[in-house]
Amino acid sequence: MTVRTLAAAALLALAAGCSSNTGPAAPGPPAPAALVLDEHADGTTVRVAPGTVVRVELHSTYWSPAAGDSPRTLRPTATATTPSASCRPGGGCGQVTAGFLAAAPGTARLSAHRTTCGEALACPPGQRAFTVTVTVTVG
Repeated sequence: MTVRTLAAAALLALAAGCSSNTGPAAPGPPAPAALVLDEHADGTTVRVAPGTVVRVELHSTYWSPAAGDSPRTLRPTATATTPSASCRPGGGCGQVTAGFLAAAPGTARLSAHRTTCGEALACPPGQRAFTVTVTVTVG
């Protein structure tokens, strides 16, 4: 390589190094607050601000995905059933999730149901339903 080629390569490397952005990332919109509810929240009332993500995580695939009764207040975003890889078929191992966005002030009820609590095992009455009341308030 000639001296001129080496100098040109060095200048290109220096220019590339100077143009990289190594400073802090530009701030984007703040991530919405999140609230995760599981079986322990059954029968409770929670308050959230508009823009909050409410996620229901029920720890058995025998649950139906949680549904809301007021999509204007709590807008559904996603549902999923994730069986555990180590669970035998019919075991109910895994998780059922549902997500909601607190879209407008108001009150909504989230509920899920199941009839089976294990393979060929009916749920007792106190374990068949999941219900949480969510109040979306400003301020």
